[in-house]
Amino acid sequence: MLSLRRVLTVLAALTAVLTGATPALAHDEREVDFPDGTHGVPQYREEDPDLLVCKTDPGDFADRIAGFPAPLRERNEQLFARCTEEGFRHLQEAVNAVEEPGTTIALLPGEYHEEPYRAEPTGACAELDAPTSRFGVTEYQVLTWEQQLQCPHNQNLVAVLGIEDLQIEGTGAGPEDVVIDAGYTKLNAIRADLAHGIYLRNLTAQRTLFNAVYILATDGFVIDRATGRWNEEYGFLTFASDNGLYTGCEAYGNGDSGIYPGSASDINAGVDGYEVERYAIEITGCRSHHNMVGYSGTAGNSVWVHGNEFDHNQAGASMDSVFPGHPGLPQNHALFENNLIHTNNQNYYGHVRDGTCSLPVAERGYEDGVVCPAVSMPPGTGIITAGGNWNLFRGNHVYGHQRTGFYLTSAPAFLREETALGKQADTSHRNRYDDNVLGLTPDGEARPNRLDAWWDGQGRNNCWQSGTGSSNPPVLPVCGDGPTEVSGSSHRLIGEPAKMAHQLVCAGYDIGTATVPAGCDWYGARGIERVETQLALAVSVLLAAVGGMLWRRRLRHSRTAATAAALGAAGLVLNVVGATGSWAHTAVVPLALLLLGLWWTGTGLALRGTRPAFAWTTLALGGLALLDAFDKSVLLVPWLPVSPAWLQLLLGLVWVVWAVVVAAREPSAPRSGPAAEQREPAVSGA
Repeated sequence: MLSLRRVLTVLAALTAVLTGATPALAHDEREVDFPDGTHGVPQYREEDPDLLVCKTDPGDFADRIAGFPAPLRERNEQLFARCTEEGFRHLQEAVNAVEEPGTTIALLPGEYHEEPYRAEPTGACAELDAPTSRFGVTEYQVLTWEQQLQCPHNQNLVAVLGIEDLQIEGTGAGPEDVVIDAGYTKLNAIRADLAHGIYLRNLTAQRTLFNAVYILATDGFVIDRATGRWNEEYGFLTFASDNGLYTGCEAYGNGDSGIYPGSASDINAGVDGYEVERYAIEITGCRSHHNMVGYSGTAGNSVWVHGNEFDHNQAGASMDSVFPGHPGLPQNHALFENNLIHTNNQNYYGHVRDGTCSLPVAERGYEDGVVCPAVSMPPGTGIITAGGNWNLFRGNHVYGHQRTGFYLTSAPAFLREETALGKQADTSHRNRYDDNVLGLTPDGEARPNRLDAWWDGQGRNNCWQSGTGSSNPPVLPVCGDGPTEVSGSSHRLIGEPAKMAHQLVCAGYDIGTATVPAGCDWYGARGIERVETQLALAVSVLLAAVGGMLWRRRLRHSRTAATAAALGAAGLVLNVVGATGSWAHTAVVPLALLLLGLWWTGTGLALRGTRPAFAWTTLALGGLALLDAFDKSVLLVPWLPVSPAWLQLLLGLVWVVWAVVVAAREPSAPRSGPAAEQREPAVSGA
């Protein structure tokens, strides 16, 4: 059994290599470690600010605050009078003036372009020795911590480097009253690096080549009532950080995700279960819309996401174990509960096809609704899990998706550049979808998902709530009453072959070269253009040709073989119909397998008297097809380490070659014995 598992693990690894067209990491960063987690989540300080930042045009300022409630208007007037005398004109100047932890900076209403810090680097900063990388049309250097300190504005409009317990707060009535605008001149509008305890509140950051707000390797942060919009990658990116809170935020118009808690501190890696002592990052009360994806997290570990709304993106949320270079892989222990995840049906790949996303970034029209998708992402999807463990999704309203509500797929370790064979099937286990409201709005209006769930079949102890509607496969393991109980569980080392082929093609997207793969319905392929339909048609034509030749040369006088051939012809037609997309989640697919199984079974019985070895191979192939039909329509066969479809595919390749040889040779005399005596008289003349 050990050797079998090793062989299957190697097969999983090879499959990972084949599916390695998965898109590359959106951008590179220096290697970082998780913080020690001792800081805690910072608390908001209400006392008067220590430092003030404002512009000096009194007329413009008066216009900006004219509509504020009287108490807020009066406070801003007082702060403005003080700021014009002793304050700063640029946020970075105030940050540079911070002398001790616990400082509060107040940003008065206005637009902050930080003009002194927009210039291209000169002198030594223009000649840094650092690796060069590229995302899309943007080339950049991967800088060390020391290089960031030396040249903080090579990549960042505002750089908060190594300053602890800093609070930066806008004093307007809402986030849009204080705008930090990079004007597509810098990678990041605000970068907080090793800035433990940072608190950002009531401001907007926008128009960057990468991220509006980037918090890196930081223990303790809060993003409170802030907006991140119109960025090449992320609205809010936090990476390798702990004790974090996103609250009341909004993100839109971002080419990757609005909210990205990537490589959250992996504090629960060793916990077997869904109950944990604490989460590394909490996200609540936020809305993320009109992005490629509302929320994402490679190695998004121990993240508690509740009470948010992710809507009108290409996909609502995703978490994965795919991209290398992220500490904390594989992803584990995210909790999504009581969120509104709906109507994520945008498809922004048209901006890539028509050349918009090849224009200079500032000319693309992000402010008018353009989004240039950073990676491959299935439009019309609620929540995607690409290789994660112990994730719990409960109490969410998931509705109005044109593809599927929940999407679970495998991510072999080769994709994250781990080559150990024992790790290749170490993800997509124990993900639980329980007590969600599917296809209904909070008001009870019916807004069905096209599918409630899509799963590639890999992993163990994954389960879905009873009452899940249409799904692919049609039969799913059901969650039991206990937190770890599963009915109908299986342990598959790799996913279904047709689904893996589909994802291989779809993963060929590349924003840098504006490559939009043909054959993938994510990018608009329909009908015969879809790779699944093409493969099914090719297989059906091949089997029809080989089966027809075999029947004509050996079995045309056998009533059993004729009946079986008719069933097989119907099965081959349904095989193509079932691959078109509209029928993939219906009974068409298992019915096609049933008919094909009966074809091979009848053909094998008719051949026993003349070709016993080939006959038994044909019967075995028929049995696998029938087992696959059972697996897809009644119950996942629990003891198989791979889907019957894989065994059927491998044996089918042997059968096709053998069938051609049998059909091409001259007929041989029937063998003596019981098998020959039981043959049908008509077969002897075949």
